[in-house]
Amino acid sequence: MTKPTIGFIGLGLMGRAMVECLQKAGYSVMVLGHRDRTGIDEALSRGGSEAASARELAQASDIVMFCMGTSDHVESRVYGEEGVLAGAKDGQILIDFGTSLPSSTERIGKDLAAKGAAYLDAPLGRTPAHAVDGLLNIMCAGDKDAYARAKPTLDCLGENVFHLGALGNGHKIKLMNNFFAMTTAMAMAEVFAVSDTVGVPRQMVYDVMAAGPNHSGMMDFIKNYATDGQIDLAFSVENAAKDVGYYKEMTRNFGVTSRMADCADATLRAARDSGSGDLNVPEMVDWMTRNLGDA
Repeated sequence: MTKPTIGFIGLGLMGRAMVECLQKAGYSVMVLGHRDRTGIDEALSRGGSEAASARELAQASDIVMFCMGTSDHVESRVYGEEGVLAGAKDGQILIDFGTSLPSSTERIGKDLAAKGAAYLDAPLGRTPAHAVDGLLNIMCAGDKDAYARAKPTLDCLGENVFHLGALGNGHKIKLMNNFFAMTTAMAMAEVFAVSDTVGVPRQMVYDVMAAGPNHSGMMDFIKNYATDGQIDLAFSVENAAKDVGYYKEMTRNFGVTSRMADCADATLRAARDSGSGDLNVPEMVDWMTRNLGDA
């Protein structure tokens, strides 16, 4: 069976790893220019091609993939005279692998459907190292027929591929997941900072907490940095702040207000706005240690 031609937009660390995986599996990949040429040049060196515009990329592709940081970034490549929407065609599949606002996802999906194209939201779990080897967790949602057609390609990229129902459900679940994860991470980072203040060793605190129902993978990510300086979660404070902010916006869009997100949101925004947005989330232990007295 002939593999579909892939158009890929967003060659950050995750995107370039996904492109490498696709190319190793024999897919023809066209990429779109990026201010950092590293990922573009890597894709070209493996036989890929480069589009001059998002419209050109869409016209040449069977499946268009986005791996971008924000909904605004995705929309900037979808709309406009040289955007993906202008080049979209009947039967085409477009997939957003980023963590986006469900309201934006649903609007883009409606606009693409008017041109006969199908939009899937498919946020990711795991890391670029997993992506290179096709071991991502992929939370896909949208039209079942489009999902079935895209599934062989998704299986190339992911070890665990889920179909989660209607368009937008992937992004909804990812935002709920990241809200919970970042709230847990901020709470654990504060626990270690406070343990220093009250004179209890960090390892002792962890041993007691981990012996009960509090124990979790996220607790271990924060503990491994707090006690050993080891970073197992390479996820930036800036991205964490964006995701928790999107979670709050999603709840407002559905007419409710999160009672739990404000603390994590305020903490992450304070760290980001003070110049610490490039920190990895486990390093918030250090930020908490420096800043608890200023809260």
